Amino acid sequence: MRLKQDVSPVVVVIFRLLVWLYSLISYLPYLLLRSSDSQSFSDCSRRVKARSVSGHPSGPYRDVEALRTLATCLQPGVSTLDRVFESSVCRFPHFDCLGTRDLLSEEDETQEDGRVFKKVILGQYRWISYDRVYKEVRAFGSGLAALGQKPLKNIAIFCETRAEWIVAAQACFMYNFPLVTLYSTLGGPAIAHGLNEAEVSHIITSKELLETKIKNILLEVPRLQHIIVVDDKLKSGSEYPRGISVHSMAAVKRLGALPENASRQRRPPCASDVAVIMYTSGSTGVPKGVMISHSNIIAGITGMAERIPNLGEDDTYIGYLPLAHVLELSAEMVCLAHGCRIGYSSPQTLSDQSTKIKKGSKGDISILRPTLMAAVPEIMDRIYKNVMLKVEEMSVFQRTLFLLAYNYKMEQLAMGYSTPLCDKLVFRKVRVLLGGRLRVLLSGGAPLSAATQRFMNICFCCPVGQGYGLTETCGAGTISQLWDYSTGRVGAPLVCCEIQLKDWIEGGYRSTDRPCPRGEILVGGPNVTMGYYKNKQKNSEDFFVDKKGQRWFCTGDIGEFHGDGCLKIIDRKKDLVKLQAGEYVSLGKVEAVLKNCPLVDNICAYANSDESYVIGFVVPNQKQLLALAERRRVRGLWEELCNNPVIEEEVLKVITETALTAQLERFEIPRKIRLSVEPWTPETGLVTDAFKLKRKELKTHYQNDIERMYGAK
Repeated sequence: MRLKQDVSPVVVVIFRLLVWLYSLISYLPYLLLRSSDSQSFSDCSRRVKARSVSGHPSGPYRDVEALRTLATCLQPGVSTLDRVFESSVCRFPHFDCLGTRDLLSEEDETQEDGRVFKKVILGQYRWISYDRVYKEVRAFGSGLAALGQKPLKNIAIFCETRAEWIVAAQACFMYNFPLVTLYSTLGGPAIAHGLNEAEVSHIITSKELLETKIKNILLEVPRLQHIIVVDDKLKSGSEYPRGISVHSMAAVKRLGALPENASRQRRPPCASDVAVIMYTSGSTGVPKGVMISHSNIIAGITGMAERIPNLGEDDTYIGYLPLAHVLELSAEMVCLAHGCRIGYSSPQTLSDQSTKIKKGSKGDISILRPTLMAAVPEIMDRIYKNVMLKVEEMSVFQRTLFLLAYNYKMEQLAMGYSTPLCDKLVFRKVRVLLGGRLRVLLSGGAPLSAATQRFMNICFCCPVGQGYGLTETCGAGTISQLWDYSTGRVGAPLVCCEIQLKDWIEGGYRSTDRPCPRGEILVGGPNVTMGYYKNKQKNSEDFFVDKKGQRWFCTGDIGEFHGDGCLKIIDRKKDLVKLQAGEYVSLGKVEAVLKNCPLVDNICAYANSDESYVIGFVVPNQKQLLALAERRRVRGLWEELCNNPVIEEEVLKVITETALTAQLERFEIPRKIRLSVEPWTPETGLVTDAFKLKRKELKTHYQNDIERMYGAK
């Protein structure tokens, strides 16, 4: 999508003349220096990337490099996660491995509305080498064993993303302790459910989570005996129920380093042993534990690594997404397997403008300057909207230059050419927002809008690899090739798996559909997990084994395969609602379109089958809504504006215009909306840690508004 430009035709002609002269001067060296077999982006994009191995339009589809056999491991004979890490330690012993910023100072800052926020000033990254991490991993694993943790017996981790999380995880992999992962934003009942179901006696957590969450449910988890806190200093004076011991991570390492413990023989894992029981975020109800074997994870990261060219020790990855989410855990496992270094961050300290960073000091991404980054669409949508707001505030000359360069680069990318002059003169300042060195940006967790993906490709001068995967497939399914600049698709199947389309007659999707075969996405391969923990009914519903002994997972997502073998996600069975008049509405499709509206930070579409129209709950963009209120001469506090029927009606008009521009059907467009005063964060319980909507919780939260919007017809 081109950006609208209100620019004089004379200026456009001058700009294009200058660019033409530059292209003319640089074209001859380009022809001389490029290799004879090199291809443009457009040539690569047109290549067939996957084929149906059966010849039938339903598939299964495989990457053209994996038509004969699916990939299962990174290195022959390296079939468990402890051996993968040991291999990296042997190859990169003195290279930086894990990095954390020093906390220099912390202070309270009072806002205009009286609220007090903590602000921090952070120093440089402090790094520990692969060899040092390995020694810490061995000592910690040995210490856990000395505390009574047994091989093949579950141990839990309930902690924020940080270096200690990975050290603890690698120790569990090494000593064959199945690791139960729980989101740090889960509420007390969900935490207790996971710990009791997994029969956990040891848990690894942080000081903050111990005090704010774990402490409140200790009496509900009778098997729990040992709490290991990753922070060095424990809070003094705290009381815990009888039979529960609290240890610092440092103390457990010292215990493990004692000669009598360090010399004790450990039982290494097998490829088929459970490495992780990953509890889902609970977007559709009670969190389910997904059993993931060592071989599952290794197959998944093998497929992912194949899509990232030249991955190695020169790369720096920024870790800030929840490690309890399969996307972040897989990304970090890929990095550790290739000698990359990982610098840790958090959403509150990621950028210079993040909520916990003191004004005038630097966010983590500015200091780390990563080359690799994973992001969920929610974060990328925010970046897109923030940059576009800054563009609106530019001078006429700056805005004109930006818009001309943006549309010119989009044309050049479509033809398969790069634009080094525009990148250097125009987009360099935008690129610095993500550190300035980013070469690969991986998007996962939810669909990324075409507008945001195109914007990130252009302004940050790096490819955006959009991926598709689920916890049940180790996060592996597809990732678009980095040289494929098409938008709205998630790429071809990874070399570790294959994808089949199953007809869904009720929804009107069939593999015989023209021009593209469509149906429910089934993922098969060595990355498909062992199933749900203690949940036979769901296992029989969602997993099956074919005649060849290969495991498959039924995703519930609807996709279509394009002629070049790339997959596009077009619907979700659970998001499809039939209206009173018989029309089917895809709620996810409606939300994806309306999120591109500048007034919308987040939206949940809702429809009742007994009603004839769609309604919506909207988190408005504060800056845009305040500007709208000023134009309409409506005054009041933020809460008053969100509850004002005039403002509600004006927002609905803008949303309707966006929907019509995107060619949504009339019955798909929300007829009534409710503006939310508070943003939806994982802490509110209305979205998951990956910012996926929790529809059940949202419905409960807005029940009175639903009755109002459907009652007043």
